[in-house]
Amino acid sequence: MFTGIIETLGEVIGLESAQTNLHMTIRSSISHELKIDQSVAHNGVCLTVVKTAGDTHVVTAIAETLAKSNLGNLRVGDRVNLERCTKVGARLDGHIVQGHVDQVGTCVERRDENGSWKLTFTYNASVQDNVTVEKGSITVDGISLTVVDSKDDRFSVAIIPYTLEHTNLGGIQPGNTVNLEFDIIGKYVARLMAARGR
Repeated sequence: MFTGIIETLGEVIGLESAQTNLHMTIRSSISHELKIDQSVAHNGVCLTVVKTAGDTHVVTAIAETLAKSNLGNLRVGDRVNLERCTKVGARLDGHIVQGHVDQVGTCVERRDENGSWKLTFTYNASVQDNVTVEKGSITVDGISLTVVDSKDDRFSVAIIPYTLEHTNLGGIQPGNTVNLEFDIIGKYVARLMAARGR
């Protein structure tokens, strides 16, 4: 389990395709602390560390992961948001994040709000149980954020300068894609309501 509070940014320094898999080599300030078999969220996707060497580590994304996320679009030099699993007994500063991406969303607007930024994203609302609510939680590229404007197929989030500086959202522009994980509690509620015919 994760919380959506990004620890650090990593840099993609290597990409290697192997059949339908993609091996990604990442350089980061936490790579030297990672262990093989450890779970780390990369842009919100829970991936297993398969190799470490100095300030780098390697993770592998399989075809299913590549189909449901934007990891296949990564290029050498791109920055990725990194978060290690939550420790038992630690504070839950964000919200419950599984690291299981529901779908890819697209940034359609980036607006300067004179001290903060408002980012608006669209998504496929026909995918079952993928909903947002005002003041609810959403995970965007692994970042726990609060929905400030919820529509049927889009939502907006307000970004403070610290988040813009310390995550990959600093470079996001309209047309860019992001990994979305909708709130697990909201998904359970939506499924229960659907089962009851509401």
